[in-house]
Amino acid sequence: MKILIKNGRVINPASGLDTVVDVAVAAGRIVSLRGAPEGFAPNKTLDARGCIVAPGLVDLAARLGEPGHEHEGMLESEMAAAAAGGVTSLVCPPDTDPVLDEPGLVEMLRMRAEKLHGARVFPLGALTRNLQGEVLTEMAELTEAGCVGFSHADVALGNTQVLQRALQYAATFGYTVWLRPQDMHLGRGVAASGPLATRLGLAGVPVAAETIALFTIFELMKSTGARVHLCRLSSAAGVQLVREAKSAGLPVTCDVSINSLHLTDTDIGYFDARLRLSPPLRQQRDRDALRQALADGTLDALVSDHNPVAADAKTLPFAEAEPGATGLELLLSLALQWGEQSAVGLARALAVVTSEPARVLGSALGTLQASCGQLAEGGVADIVVFDPQAHWQAEAAGLRSQGKHTPFSGYELPARVRYTLVGGQLAYEAA
Repeated sequence: MKILIKNGRVINPASGLDTVVDVAVAAGRIVSLRGAPEGFAPNKTLDARGCIVAPGLVDLAARLGEPGHEHEGMLESEMAAAAAGGVTSLVCPPDTDPVLDEPGLVEMLRMRAEKLHGARVFPLGALTRNLQGEVLTEMAELTEAGCVGFSHADVALGNTQVLQRALQYAATFGYTVWLRPQDMHLGRGVAASGPLATRLGLAGVPVAAETIALFTIFELMKSTGARVHLCRLSSAAGVQLVREAKSAGLPVTCDVSINSLHLTDTDIGYFDARLRLSPPLRQQRDRDALRQALADGTLDALVSDHNPVAADAKTLPFAEAEPGATGLELLLSLALQWGEQSAVGLARALAVVTSEPARVLGSALGTLQASCGQLAEGGVADIVVFDPQAHWQAEAAGLRSQGKHTPFSGYELPARVRYTLVGGQLAYEAA
């Protein structure tokens, strides 16, 4: 399949490229970023006039519902949602049903995803068996099966000795451990501690739940030399600790969700369960600190934190509702909205959802490391073409994900995806 993307503004944050030029694609790879080569005869031409041609998005936090919901066809729907959102690579956590703690389960998930010819799926293996925090998994076998790192998902690991051993083992073999910084006991609430949680009578999660976990992680990193990726930071205090850790030279990276970047606890209103999220939404000063930290590079990547929740699990009292929201189809728009509001520029807004998350994955990408999250001649053709001037309204009925609940429902958002290419194949084309 030969595809020519004509007249688009090509932006590649990794190299600083920003110019209007045709992009030629053949055999799944980018043949040229300098117009069609002589004799190039495309099977399909995509008119990108007025649009931006960028690397496909790399999302470091997206749940796909499988293993566990194969009978519902969830993988098909979530991969369709990814393509519609311009996401061409995604990392899925191990808290599936059953948990991704066996090589066979990882191989089955990757095989299912490959058959759908959608986004590239990079699974995280469970750090402990069944995420029970007691016995370490066989990390070497899980890596051979395709895991790009190891995580305890949103399950707090309370046994510090087990965490220490896990980091020691990971450091020995160069694996990255992905951790949600949350204290097991302090993190049991349903909303961020503060005046709003008190007024609504909701159990609070103090900032200390995050900072205590961060102190522990950083101390163990110093003693083990392990590389850690922190998932979904939520507080200004946490940002400051990460800034200090990076200044001290610790091999740490971190991300923030689209929810924490744009919303605060006051958006909960009168117990709106669509905003029942984990981590919980915090105060405005925390949101402002997260936005600044993403702009200055303290936070490395922006993630959708996609977690499709069934309707019957959301239509419950706030404290009983299942935390989570759909996000794959919103990631690009909310990244660009943050970029405009923060005046960081289009290149930086795209970098935090393309080249920067790819850098977090690093060598775990294998042969894709040289081209994932960027546009490179000879590299894989994972490309999104979007109209930056178009606006759309986030409504449940228009979402392809089986999870129809989003805290941004009714919001008018910028940028619409026109085309998504994965490995040179057209995975999505707007009607």
